[in-house]
Amino acid sequence: MKPFALDVTEGVELDMLGEVRAGFPSLADEEPTEKLDLVRLLVRHPSSTFFFRIGGTSMVDAEMDEGDIIIVDRAVDPYNNCKAVCYIDGEYTVKRVEMLDGKVRLMPANELNTKFKPIEVQPENQFIIWGVVTYVIKKM
Repeated sequence: MKPFALDVTEGVELDMLGEVRAGFPSLADEEPTEKLDLVRLLVRHPSSTFFFRIGGTSMVDAEMDEGDIIIVDRAVDPYNNCKAVCYIDGEYTVKRVEMLDGKVRLMPANELNTKFKPIEVQPENQFIIWGVVTYVIKKM
């Protein structure tokens, strides 16, 4: 799994047409209300932010489906129940990180597939939390 880095030398601004109601319909405004720079919106720490494409289905219940792109920030401190890219014994994986009583477990999120089991990190494991997932980009 190779991350791809972000080139932030040039922002990309898109027209934002305002708010669209998710409740009762309202009149549409087709004139741009502001400019939206996706890099500024999604990336807090450009030099430590990377993108990965999801492969596999162990995190579908965490809204990370195969082919989605995750934005991972290495400058964000890991916290209990964060979703993170982790390195364990020579391999990378994305999981929910459960930190309790000095123990770390990497938790899958796929209720329908019982082949995905929690991974309890042991002292003999070579392990780091590589970076915290901050956003998921999905194709609808």
